Order: sequence, then structure tokens, then C-alpha cells
Amino acid sequence: MANSTRLLLMRRIKKRSMLSFYLSYRNFPEAFMGLQMETTTVGNSTRYYVMAVTPTRLYSFTGIGTLDTMFASYSDRAVHFMELPGEIPNSELRFFIKQRRAVHFAWLSGAGIYHGDLNFGAQHSSPNGDENFVENKALLDYTKLSEGTEAVKPRSLAVSEFHFLLLIGERVKVVNRISQQIIEELHFDHSSESVSRGIIGLCSDATAGLFYAYDQNSIFQVSVHDEGRDMWQVYLDLKEFHTALVHCRDPFQRDQVYLVQADAAFSAKQYFRAASFYSKITYVLSFEEITLRFISNGEQDALRTFLLRKLDNLTTDDKCQITMISTWLTELYLDKINRLLLEDDTASKNQNSEYRSIIQEFRAFLSDSKDVLDEETTMRLLESYGRVDELVYFASLKEHYEIVIHHYIQQGEAKKALEVLQKPTVPIDLQYKVAPDLIMLDAYETVESWMVTNNLNPRRLIPAMMRYSSEPHAKNETHEVIKYLEFCVHRLLNEDTGVHNLLLSLYAKQEDDSALLRFLQCKFGKGRTNGPEFFYDPKYALRLCLKEKRMRACVHIYSMMFMHEEAVALALQVDPELAMAEADKVEDDEDLRKKLWLMVAKHVIEQEKGTKRENIRKAIAFLKETDGLLKIEDILPFFPDFALIDDFKEAICSSLEDYNKQIEQLKQEMNDATHGADNIRNDISSLAQRYAVIEHDEGCGVCGRKILTVGGTSQMTRGYTAVGPMAPFYVFPCGHAFHAQCLIAHITRCGDQTQAEYILDLQKQLTLLGNEMRDSNGTITEEESITSMTPADKLRLQLDDAIASECPFCGDLMIREISLPFVLPAEAEYASTWDITAPQFLGGQKSLPIVI
Repeated sequence: MANSTRLLLMRRIKKRSMLSFYLSYRNFPEAFMGLQMETTTVGNSTRYYVMAVTPTRLYSFTGIGTLDTMFASYSDRAVHFMELPGEIPNSELRFFIKQRRAVHFAWLSGAGIYHGDLNFGAQHSSPNGDENFVENKALLDYTKLSEGTEAVKPRSLAVSEFHFLLLIGERVKVVNRISQQIIEELHFDHSSESVSRGIIGLCSDATAGLFYAYDQNSIFQVSVHDEGRDMWQVYLDLKEFHTALVHCRDPFQRDQVYLVQADAAFSAKQYFRAASFYSKITYVLSFEEITLRFISNGEQDALRTFLLRKLDNLTTDDKCQITMISTWLTELYLDKINRLLLEDDTASKNQNSEYRSIIQEFRAFLSDSKDVLDEETTMRLLESYGRVDELVYFASLKEHYEIVIHHYIQQGEAKKALEVLQKPTVPIDLQYKVAPDLIMLDAYETVESWMVTNNLNPRRLIPAMMRYSSEPHAKNETHEVIKYLEFCVHRLLNEDTGVHNLLLSLYAKQEDDSALLRFLQCKFGKGRTNGPEFFYDPKYALRLCLKEKRMRACVHIYSMMFMHEEAVALALQVDPELAMAEADKVEDDEDLRKKLWLMVAKHVIEQEKGTKRENIRKAIAFLKETDGLLKIEDILPFFPDFALIDDFKEAICSSLEDYNKQIEQLKQEMNDATHGADNIRNDISSLAQRYAVIEHDEGCGVCGRKILTVGGTSQMTRGYTAVGPMAPFYVFPCGHAFHAQCLIAHITRCGDQTQAEYILDLQKQLTLLGNEMRDSNGTITEEESITSMTPADKLRLQLDDAIASECPFCGDLMIREISLPFVLPAEAEYASTWDITAPQFLGGQKSLPIVI
């Protein structure tokens, strides 16, 4: 800083220094003996801070811009200075530099060492308008530097971070800047020449952090090592606890600071404050000692505060200790709640009381500590203290929803219980477990909750629904179980038999059977390829409907089970129209349908027995409703013996007319059949006379030889007889002709294996029979009927159908051959023999390529 001052003065001398002019102009009474400067950057400008001292005054200058403008600004305003009494010939001003910034200053004045902190970022205005950047100012009286009462003034001064180095006589005294206590005295070894003259002064190297004492011939280096190691104790002695903690270097030192604070607060009966400090102590005082202090003084609330703060300071590795402290805290909270209730019976009703506050605090603690508290122990504590609400709260935190739900059910709060059940983390099995209680408590809300819950199995809710259904309900009251079952059946398309049976049973117990009939007629499985059309048990449904006397439903069930006779018999007891409808449902069994209608007719006639003749006419008119299925002779046995013929005249005449029409119709059908037989006979005769003309040189389509070859064998080959001197042959309408044996060989070769085996089997049978042909070309004569054919003729006809049903060149056989390869798999080995390969030469002969 001395260099900085010198440069400043040199600069000002070269420029006819404004400072020199200013000082001479102001005519200061004393000369400046020390000068220090610091700069900071404010935006794009530079702010200057200058301190200068005389034997009695400390001047401070500050401004933005340049030094010229800063000093020029003081031409019209007062200079800020600090004046102290007393004189000293060697007044000095020192700055302590830390991280390239001046943080402390010290002025060696006549009254003492005036020192303080420098805060160049502060903007505290002084009364005269200048910005004051000096803080924590203090004065070190010289009397503290000597053992006697007489003050000894130092000759020179140096400043470190926490100490003053003062040159007093031939010694350097190190004084703590904070405690103002002499820490150490340094002595120098002088040469004989410099002894008389002594140490001249002290200086420092701010960059290197070194201090020097010098005389005319020597320079002595004063080394400073770890000067802040005991500063925590200095600040602690001064009760500056926060600063002491800042300077602590290990947990033991911090514990000492916390202990002093805690003991002071405890002595002042500030127990909650003491608890906060005690909770931070780790080593110097045991956990047991601290807790005993609070217990011995009966400070349960402060003890609770201590334990809470202790929990905050513990790490996650201290799991056991955390659990134990949390459990102790739980009991302390419960004890506090009970004491409040004992002190004031109305505390639980007063919303603003301490009781409500501690309850909220306790619940917050349970929420924060739910993962570290032992579940069983905590619940046992809550139960033993009778804190049901807190027990339910803790159970919900631990996701023991069954306890929570049972509590709400006992309190009659079904909505809250259902809200808990709707949480995603609640297991679905709990729904089924509490369903009976919930539906009895609030059926509407319970069913609404079921309808919005996914993955709910209605079958497992049947016990709850049956319990609800067993209770009496008002006529105008909505049956909630029926509503839910209808939702399952129609919306969810549930196919469970138990669900359908339960819904059916509830329908059957209602006074109005319209819903039951609609349910029975609904085909829930319609449209499915496999499976029933309904999912209830028909036998159970029948028993139930018979028990509840739902006859129309029974009729429907009988009909659905194809028990039509029982359905009609029961329907006749209910409504004859229903019986007629049931009888008319049978369409594929005419005899059964007639039998059912006879049952209806008998019932109708018996109902009219003993009445007037008009009733008999009504019974006869019933025949028209059967669409001709019943005749008068079918219902005559049901009429009474005293009935007059006149009553049946019209019906008998109508029946006779119908019979006459039927006879005429049968005659017409017989004539048509006779005419058809004649046509068939003529067709057979004409078929036997059909022929085809071939040329004398016509060739076989397979072998190519002439069809009309003379001199052939006259013996039958495989069931065929030669036509005179010619072999058997076939001619097709398309014009192709084949020898019989060639055609058989071609068909068996080109056809499928099954057909070939069938043809060969027929030939074998013909050969074994050895019967001669009945005519020269193997056809049946006109005079012979089909019924007189021999076994050989029948076999030959079968063979004809197998090989000559179509031309092999024009029919399906040729079309199928299009997809066959030229070389069949069976011929692959033979075809490989036709491959052209290069010849193999021996010795030194060369192989020549063959180009084809």
C-alpha cells in the first residue's frame, strides 16, 4: 500500500496534483502521515475509497469517476474526518488485505489504536452526506498494553486478520484484535551496531501475508501460523456465539459453543431454547444426561422439543436410535394430550385451544415419522391411551385400510369409508370383506361406488347383496341390489350364473312380474357362435317361479326347456291365449304341434260343457284358429254325448269338402307320377338306341392305332368282349375315341390314386365273375329291365361310370394336368440320367468345354 501511495503522489506531482493544491488550499493544520486507498467497480465506473491520517485526525474520501473528480467534489463540501485527542509523532494507518480486498483498518493515534471493519459495498450515509464504509469501530486503549497504569504508545503498527503487531521499545507485542489481550511478545537479536538505534518500524506484504520488522541494518520476518485456531474460544468468551460457531473447526468445538448456550438458556429457565441447543450436542454431553436434566425439572414439553430437534440432527444410519426416540415422542405427545384433557374437560370442543394445536402437531409428527415408527408398538400405544382418531389416522398412513374403514363404519360414515376404498392402493379383497356392512349402512352410496369400481367381481358380492335383499323394503323404494345386478348384466355383460340367478330370484319376489318376464325373454348370449343364450339355471328358475307362483314365467321356462306339453298344460290354467301361443311355437314337429292343439281344444270344449248350443259352435269355430291342423273328427271325442248333429253339420260338411279336395289332389299327383314314369321309360329306351359315327381309320386317342382294327382277339379282356373281330372301344360326344384298355390305362395313370384303385378293383371283380357280355357292345338291350341285370352287368355299369363319365381330353382330368410339372417327382431320378456333363479325361489330357 506504501507503493500505491507513492505512485499516487508521483502521478499527482506530474499532473500538478489536485490533492496538493487542495491540501494547500484548505490549509490543514497537520501533515498527513498515512494514506490508504481501495477501489471497487460500480457498473461501468470505478469508486474510490481513500483514508488519510494526521497525528489527531482520520480523513475519509469517496467518489466515483477519477481521483481528480473525486477530490474536486470536496471543493464545495466538508471533508469527513474522525478526530481523537492526544498526539503521537509517528501516526500510522494500516489496511489488512484478504483475497485482494481490504477488510480491516487500524490507525495508530494518540488516544489508542482506532480500528474497525471495512465494507465497501455498504452505503450508510453519515450526517454530513458522505458514505460511511467503516463498521464495528473500536478503540484499543494503550493502558491495556502495559502492566502498570502508565500508557505506553507503540512506535509502529502492523495488522493481521485477528491481531495487532505493535512495536513497543525493542519488543513486538501481539495483541488479539477481538479480545484486546496480549497474546505473545517477540524479541529480536540485534547486531552490536544496531543495538543503540533499535527497531525502526513494522511493515507487511499483503500479497504474501508476511510481516517484517526492520532497523537500519536488518530486516526481521515475523511468521504467522494459523492465527485463527483459538478464535472460536475468544468469541465464545465474549458470548458472540454465532461468530464462535463460524470459527469452530471440529464437532468438539461446536459442542462447546452449544453447551455454553444451552446451559445459559437452561439457567435462565428458557427451557425450549435450551432444548434446541442441547439437541445439537453430540460428544461433550450424553443423551441421557440431557434428558435427565429436563425430567428432573419436570419439563416434559421442553423434553419433547429436545427429542424432536434431536431427530432432525440424526442421520439415516441411526435407525435404531431414531425409532426409539420417535416412540418416546409418541408417548410424550399422548401424555400431553391426556394432561390437557384432565386440566380442561372442554378442551376437545374448543377449536382454538392448546389441545387442538397439540393434536395437529401430533398428527404431523405421525405423518413425518410413519416410516421409522414401529407399527405394532405405536398402534398399541394409541389404543392404550384411547386415541381412536389418531389410531385411524396412523393406520391410514401405514395403509392399514381395514382399520380405517371399520372405524368409519362404526361411526356410520359410509361415504368416508367408500372414499378410502376408492384409493388405488386399497386391495380389491377389502371391498368384498366390508361390503355386507357398507350396503346395510348406505345401500345407495355403496352401489354407486361398486358401479364405478373397476375389476370388481359381482359374484363375490353376492353374500352382501343377499343380506341386503333379506331385509324388508318399502314398495316405492329403489331396490339397490337389483339396480347393481342390472348394471352387471346389461352394461358389463356379466355371464356368471350366480349373478343371473340372484337377479332372477329378486325379480320373482316382486309383485309385478313384468321385469321377470322381460329378463326371461332376454337372450344375453345371442350372437355368439358357441354358448347358451341365457346364463341362469333354468331348473333353479323353474323351482323358484313355481314356489313364488309366477305361472307365466313357468310357462316360458317350460317352453325354453322344450317341455311344450307341460308349458301348454300350465298355460291353460293361466290364459288359453297363452296356451295357443305356446302350441303354435312348435314348427318342426307336426305331430307334437297337433297334440298340443288338441290339448288346447279339449280345454276349450270342456270349458264350454253344459252350456248352450252356441258354446258348441264357438268350440267348433276354434278349429279355424288351428289353420287346418285339427279336423272335426279330431275334436268330436271331446264333445258331450247329448250334442245334436245339427250343431256339427256345418263343420262336418266343411271337413268332407276338405277331404274331397285332398282326394282330387292325390289323383292329380298319381297321374303326374304315371306320366313321369312313362317319360323316364322312353328316355331309357332312347338312350339304348344312341350311336356315334366314326371313320374307318379313326385312331385311338391314347395309343394312336385304329379303333376299327380287324383281326383282334375275340376274348374278353378284364371284363370286356370283343365286338366281332374288333377290340372294345369308347366314343365320346366330342369326337374322341379310345380303346377300352387304353382309356382304363390313361385314367388310372392320370387320375388320383383312389380312383385308380377303384377302377382296378372293378376290373378284378369282372374277371373273377367271368360272365359273358349280354350284347356285342356291352350295353343293355331295350327289352331288359334294370331289375333283371346280372352282377357282371352292374359291375360293368359302375366301370363305365368310372372311366367314361367324361372325355379325358376335354373334361376335368385334362384341366387338372395343367398344374402338374413336366417331370414328376417319381421321374426325377430317371430324368437326371439325361443330364449332359463334361467328360472326365485321364492323365495329362485337357478337358474341353462342350457348347450345346
